Amino acid sequence: MDRGTPALIGWLGLASAGLIVVVASLVVLFTDEDTEAHGGWLGVAWMSLLRTLDPGTMGDDTGRPVFLALMLTVTIGGIFLVSALIGVLTAGLNTRIERLRKGRSRLFERGHTIVLGWSEQIFTVIEELVEANQSERRSCVVVLADRDKVDMEEQIRLRVPKMGRTRVICRSGNPLKRADLELVSPDTSKAIMVLPPADPEADTMVIKTLLVLNNRAWRSSRPHVVAAVQDSDNLAAARLAAGKHGWVIDADDIAVRFIVQSHRQTGLSTVCNELLSFYGNELYIRAEPSLAGVTYGEALHRYELGVPVGLRRADGQNLLNPPMDTVIDAADGIIVLAEDDLFIKLATGHRAGIVEEALVSAEPRDRTPDRTLLIGWNGRVPKIIELLDSFVEPGSALDVAASHRPPPDVMAPYENLTVGFKHCRPTSRRSLEALDPGSYQHVLVLCDESTDPEQADNRTLVTLLHLRDIEDRLGDPYSIVTEMNEDSNREVAQVTRADDFIVSSKLISLMLTQLTENRHLHDVLIDLFDPEGSEIYLKPATRYLKPGAGANFATVIEAARRHGETAIGYRLGAQRDDPPSYGVHLNPPKTAPLTLDEGDHVIVLAEEE
Repeated sequence: MDRGTPALIGWLGLASAGLIVVVASLVVLFTDEDTEAHGGWLGVAWMSLLRTLDPGTMGDDTGRPVFLALMLTVTIGGIFLVSALIGVLTAGLNTRIERLRKGRSRLFERGHTIVLGWSEQIFTVIEELVEANQSERRSCVVVLADRDKVDMEEQIRLRVPKMGRTRVICRSGNPLKRADLELVSPDTSKAIMVLPPADPEADTMVIKTLLVLNNRAWRSSRPHVVAAVQDSDNLAAARLAAGKHGWVIDADDIAVRFIVQSHRQTGLSTVCNELLSFYGNELYIRAEPSLAGVTYGEALHRYELGVPVGLRRADGQNLLNPPMDTVIDAADGIIVLAEDDLFIKLATGHRAGIVEEALVSAEPRDRTPDRTLLIGWNGRVPKIIELLDSFVEPGSALDVAASHRPPPDVMAPYENLTVGFKHCRPTSRRSLEALDPGSYQHVLVLCDESTDPEQADNRTLVTLLHLRDIEDRLGDPYSIVTEMNEDSNREVAQVTRADDFIVSSKLISLMLTQLTENRHLHDVLIDLFDPEGSEIYLKPATRYLKPGAGANFATVIEAARRHGETAIGYRLGAQRDDPPSYGVHLNPPKTAPLTLDEGDHVIVLAEEE
């Protein structure tokens, strides 16, 4: 009986059957007339079964006392045995339902995407996967986390109300345990994402999860695995744990790149959000044999829909914004920016006309040293300073304004940058005014890691309000770029009219989701945000077109091509405070009329600023 519900059902079923057989046999032995009147042994057995199930049936019995006594016996026995059997069945069914409610049942699904772990970014991941699978007839996302299943499903329904054709299934279990991992059927999945939890030991948990997946005995082809680590020092260990089927990104390094490049290119985070999101335009790799023998510069005008941004060689090498005379090979893949892979189309007729009279031959920009004010402190500051040193001109200055003096190694001399320190309480208006922010070209506000993320964003909001008010009084002398923890706080912070907001955790989640759907984009995305080679820049539109001149985007592409750059869109200064695009237009129609003025920018891939 201690073996659970199946054993109880078996034994009670046998006892009930035994009772019926014994009573039917006694009736046959001791009551011949009653036996013949009720159809022999089988008839008596049927009567006994009915009386065990329904004691009221005995009320209509007639016959000799022995027959009635035996029927009473089987009825009383049925009250105990069959009722116990029904009770056990009911309890077993309730237990099974409760197990289903808790998410402890085995999943039977194929071609699904598995997300291991839970954090605030799970909602961004699910929302993006839902959008990515809009064209699929049937898709499924499975979440395995050490939380209550009902609670997870309720939170997902509240935060992601529109699921489209995608089903989201939650299972409750610890991804670090192999038995729990089997609940989500990893053998039949198409991809697995290891989501970093909101925990100080997040990297340790991610690495162990990767080890569990890598050492698992797979019964079929292995799905690709994507993950992120928060500390750059753990990247090598994580990649070793993931094996050849895993792709691990360095979240800390990517966040530093976003921060440094965005503070010098206001609006860049909005561009990156669209590139990494499945809403709007994304990057695709397509084979175009018809372009074999054509140079990359010529291919820029060969697309009616979509904008080429680079090449992927047959050996896997990625060339973003290669030299314009690079010849395309038949085996090369074209890296194209488009709304969807269905909306990539080569031009078949006349190409879009180029308005020559709108073009300008701009002189190279005279790059001068600049001054940057960094307000706040967190663990990424040393990397930010080191990377910033590789971007700025010699003689540039950076002042760190924080409540505590940075370590001596952070203040050490750099090649191009002079680092100073100013004591500051970021939420104090008097303290901020003492920094003389008007003497800087760029102001960068960082999140405080020593407090709760929500509280840190609240303090950042107060700092931004003070800085914006000071800037308005001074006459708009500097740009303000800030780091936020939660994307939901970005909407609240719009009132500060900061030039750009960087939500690095969301950008990392978007990158992980892109890699989940297409692992071949890993090297492309890493190269796109690498200081070496070509990066994304927002350059003044007057460098390409005459202010106010009527043109089209094909003319912008040609102007950028003559500078050795690839134009992928533009940003209208008049719309920079208007969500959700904040003036950014990627992959616009090539033939639609376009007029750019001072204050507008062209978004390009280029070697240098």
